[in-house]
Amino acid sequence: MPSSHAKRALLVIDMQVGLFNGPDKPYKREQVLENINQLIRRARQAGAPIFAVRHTGPAESPIAAGSPFWQLLPTLELDEAQDSVLDKTRPNCFAGTDLAQRLKEAGVEELVVVGMKTQYCVDATCRAASDLGFTVLLVEDAHTCMDTPLLGAKKIIAHHNATLNGPFVRLAKTPDLSF
Repeated sequence: MPSSHAKRALLVIDMQVGLFNGPDKPYKREQVLENINQLIRRARQAGAPIFAVRHTGPAESPIAAGSPFWQLLPTLELDEAQDSVLDKTRPNCFAGTDLAQRLKEAGVEELVVVGMKTQYCVDATCRAASDLGFTVLLVEDAHTCMDTPLLGAKKIIAHHNATLNGPFVRLAKTPDLSF
């Protein structure tokens, strides 16, 4: 999928130590991490803005601000000196943050969304970004979640790709995406 004239930014959601390396492992986690890192490298090479959002739990939670589990993955190829890192407390990356303002200031019109968890923060953010007027490209092979008692992660991901595609996002695959 070649880049259009609209300015694209990469949004990496909740790729944190506690979620990625917790007791329930995300589906295809190593492949998803590699795909996200490929997109980070491509965005950086093209000079596209990169935003990473980290979920912050209450003070007593395992992902409380500053805790080891709250940290972004050290294997994520982000550079906090040049990439924008924001903290959030809600599933929607725009709620209670200045993400929309930062994107508008950077002239971003298209948002490339990756990360976790598919059925929570990825879903909520895709819907909100669409409502805020951004064109959203959901990278179908670069978001993930864990199995749940009712549904396996593979089906959750497939369901969200199908449900979001059209009304809220356009689907893209890692190899086809450029900035």
